[in-house]
Amino acid sequence: MKIVLQRVLQADVKIEEKIVGEIGKGYLALLGIEETDNEEIAEKMADKLQKLRVFEDENGKTNLSAEQVNGEILVVSQFTLCADCRKGNRPSFIGAARPEQAIPLYEYFLSLCAERFCKIAHGTFGADMKVSLVNDGPFTILLDSKEIIVSK
Repeated sequence: MKIVLQRVLQADVKIEEKIVGEIGKGYLALLGIEETDNEEIAEKMADKLQKLRVFEDENGKTNLSAEQVNGEILVVSQFTLCADCRKGNRPSFIGAARPEQAIPLYEYFLSLCAERFCKIAHGTFGADMKVSLVNDGPFTILLDSKEIIVSK
């Protein structure tokens, strides 16, 4: 599982010019689900998002978690994060989970985020979406479950 996590002041996702999800201060999480992912990995990634301290305290230090600042989260599925670009010039998406595996795991991840954040919004799996954001910082982090789970 891969997540491009952006600390935002505002973000929204549109489908056919209609906003289907929007948040204020918090995270925009672009979520890529790989064929090796499972519920345990989703749980660990949701825990990481909840506890990650990337919001500024009163001294301007990144010491606060999303929970401590009432941060919201917008989750957008993005299988292209699973691209393998090592060979040639055309990305391979063979490592991305197929929809029959990815959709239930995406929905499970959304339920985990709903338990951990004061507000959750999301796009629609597999839809052509337009994402807008005001990146705060900018502050962008790449989270890869292979690195996070191994490091524990």
